[in-house]
Amino acid sequence: MPSAPPFPIPNANDLAAKLSQALAQERVVQRFVDSYVVENSRHALQVHASLYRDLLALLQREALLAATVSLIARINEGPATAKKPAPLTRKEAALFRKKFLIALAHEKKWHAGTALDFQNDLQIYEDVLSRSAGAKRGRKPFESAHHPFVDRCAFVLDSSFMEKARVAATRALIEIEDLAGHIVEQSRHNAAPPIIVRKS
Repeated sequence: MPSAPPFPIPNANDLAAKLSQALAQERVVQRFVDSYVVENSRHALQVHASLYRDLLALLQREALLAATVSLIARINEGPATAKKPAPLTRKEAALFRKKFLIALAHEKKWHAGTALDFQNDLQIYEDVLSRSAGAKRGRKPFESAHHPFVDRCAFVLDSSFMEKARVAATRALIEIEDLAGHIVEQSRHNAAPPIIVRKS
């Protein structure tokens, strides 16, 4: 009989709900766009209300993709114990990914086609990041990250000022990944078994 994992895997349904809610409540994308417009005097991006709403919708989807990639990666790594990390097995990781994506589709009320499109884009994110995993290095504050979120958002946001848009998107990415990490750690803390103190 296989032994139980030393730490329970956080509930995929809870994580999907918390991630979706946190991205909306923190207004990461709106603040990203608003600060970019002000810092670079690109007020034309907000002139037409309908186009601005469409822009936010596209960027919010990219933010959800980036947050999902980060959250799944953190779950797969497992919690850092005092001795060493306890990563999920390949089977556990695949099962969690499947459960999380189903829960996210339910949370967002997507139909099958929309859910499949999201999964396809998520696979693109994961493939790009896996290829560039070996090239990670320290990044200066004014540099942009090598990440599909950064490239895709910069192109959608302001293709004529790509480098400035990439730097701004990098700042948003850091915030998104921090948010995903906080949600994972909070869920792990809530899922951890209670410590029983035995009286002597």
